[in-house]
Amino acid sequence: MQEFDVIIVGGGPAGYNCAEYAAHHGKSVLLVEKKSLGGTCLNVGCIPTKTFLYASKMYHYAAGAGTSYGVETDGTVSLNQAAAVKKKDEVVKTLVQGVASALRRAKVKVVNGTASVGKRDGKLLVSVDGQEYAGTDLILASGSSPVIPPIEGVKEGLADGTVMTSDEILDMTEIPAKLLIVGGGVIGFEMAAYFQEAGSKVTVIEMFDKVLGSNDREISTLLQKEMERKGVTFYLSSSVKKVSGGVVTFEKDGKIDVAAYDRALMCVGRRPNSEVEGLQELGVQTERGAVVTDEHMQTNVPHVYAIGDVNGKVMLAHVGYREGEVAVNHILGKEDAMSYDAICGVVYTNPEAAFVGLSEEQAKASGIPCQVKKVSINFSGRHVAENGLSNGICKLIVNTEKNTLVGAALMSSYASEYIYSLALMIDLQVPVDRILRTVFPHPTVCEVIREALLT
Repeated sequence: MQEFDVIIVGGGPAGYNCAEYAAHHGKSVLLVEKKSLGGTCLNVGCIPTKTFLYASKMYHYAAGAGTSYGVETDGTVSLNQAAAVKKKDEVVKTLVQGVASALRRAKVKVVNGTASVGKRDGKLLVSVDGQEYAGTDLILASGSSPVIPPIEGVKEGLADGTVMTSDEILDMTEIPAKLLIVGGGVIGFEMAAYFQEAGSKVTVIEMFDKVLGSNDREISTLLQKEMERKGVTFYLSSSVKKVSGGVVTFEKDGKIDVAAYDRALMCVGRRPNSEVEGLQELGVQTERGAVVTDEHMQTNVPHVYAIGDVNGKVMLAHVGYREGEVAVNHILGKEDAMSYDAICGVVYTNPEAAFVGLSEEQAKASGIPCQVKKVSINFSGRHVAENGLSNGICKLIVNTEKNTLVGAALMSSYASEYIYSLALMIDLQVPVDRILRTVFPHPTVCEVIREALLT
């Protein structure tokens, strides 16, 4: 039986980054992955969707948005979905191979198969296809899966292909004339943006009274209006009762309504993959399907950790990266702890939206003495030069007692690229006057941070 210092179950972003990190710090590491390295993010999540969204952005400009800049095309412009899928597959293959190469260089042993866990003679054990491995520390990074809602007709639709999750839709090589999306969170919103641009008539049904979950309401509403202007139809505060035969039945304001679809996409959330064989017998605590962890990512069982989506805290790849580092640092005896105070979230539509820290609503509800500072994104010369005048904004939440940022929300071009600077300001609690003494490059979109703070 082979023995390792650290055994990691799950080869998604949390798992593979954690494996490299542990190996670079002198630990012998075994990584077990039952499907493909890269997990949801690389294979059926972040990377594939961003490839599609970039294709739609190029199509948008080629189809006419660029004509005001003097860019002209001869004949018609079309988006070939089969070619877009092929490009997506190429990007995924390249990045997955890159992960495999990095793990080989780090001397991480990778085993493909389904893992079961246990303990014997004081050692943690992982079994894969009858082969047992022993480890001093076990890190669960088994990820998450799309939630299949208990809606009438969904099960049958999944069987005949008329209903899909975010996994299957990324391989669809034809654009449906009418696409129904159940769920207006980030995944559903990005899929709505892509398929509307690609030629679908998109309808989004969301059970809450706003889109994009708990993210800032003002930004979420502005982005929704932008999508509506492009043709997406939203039904908020609505519950789906049935999907069948190309017709969705839903309830809104106490009234039953219907809408037609050719394909239906279920985007109602994701659930942690905590059904690892032997985990319950090991005594690992779970709540609502998520593995419970402390600030060191350790479970209630010594030497057993959980990182990434399986702990249900914040289901984002970059959060899993950091959680893996915290877990390994705890194993190494290094002082470290996980903080969720400055986690960035991005919606990769056109324009983009990005969030970090507390929303305006959360800050006010927390009782923090705060002031909202806000300016139009049109204060950025670069944004106007590249996009014209738009409805985007930069909103900053300032703790007036400490004179530091506690939250930010953006809707603009490049929001995904400069939200990190705001995360750093929040994480380090940089005083506002110190931020204002920083020289921002010009012309850039991030200059609106300074403009907002000066209001």
